Amino acid sequence: MKLLIFLLALLPLDRLIWLGFTDGLGANPIEFITRSTGTWALIFLCLTLAMTPLRLLTNASSWIRYRRMLGLFSFFYASLHFMIWLWLDQDFDLAEILRDVLKRPFITMGFISLVLLIPLALTSTHWAQRKLGRRWSQLHRLIYLIACTVILHYWWHKAGKNDLDTVIIYAIVLLLLLCCRIPYIRKLLGKRSTI
Repeated sequence: MKLLIFLLALLPLDRLIWLGFTDGLGANPIEFITRSTGTWALIFLCLTLAMTPLRLLTNASSWIRYRRMLGLFSFFYASLHFMIWLWLDQDFDLAEILRDVLKRPFITMGFISLVLLIPLALTSTHWAQRKLGRRWSQLHRLIYLIACTVILHYWWHKAGKNDLDTVIIYAIVLLLLLCCRIPYIRKLLGKRSTI
């Protein structure tokens, strides 16, 4: 199952490579691949956060086995998203990058999201979990803050284009997934699985 998820998670990248070779990235290929990698980073973030509610609803701990891989794919696509902006959009011009991060709120939120994802990706191993002990779960609660900064990144980006329909859907999904962490709701979900 893990191998299947791994291969499926690579399909968005495979698609971008295929479209690149077949001249199918549209009139603005940089915008297309930037938007696509950002969207997939968000989708994998939602899937990562969905594993705990699914475990509570189904009373099956097998869902948790896929959480780490899905989280790493979220980081992978977020890193691609950032690298495309850094390379193709900013041409590694550090002064321009810093100006962009400080000047545009949606870039600021995107940058903060990536920076917060880095320690989670670096400590995603079993070794790190053992080494950090209780601090590991405290560190990985950053995912809840990241969900908020990611939505702000997306929201402010789309607000400039007056195109918030898709953002609202993702915001509602993330809000529901985060609400599942509230002790009362978590308890209710746990009770439903035993009915």
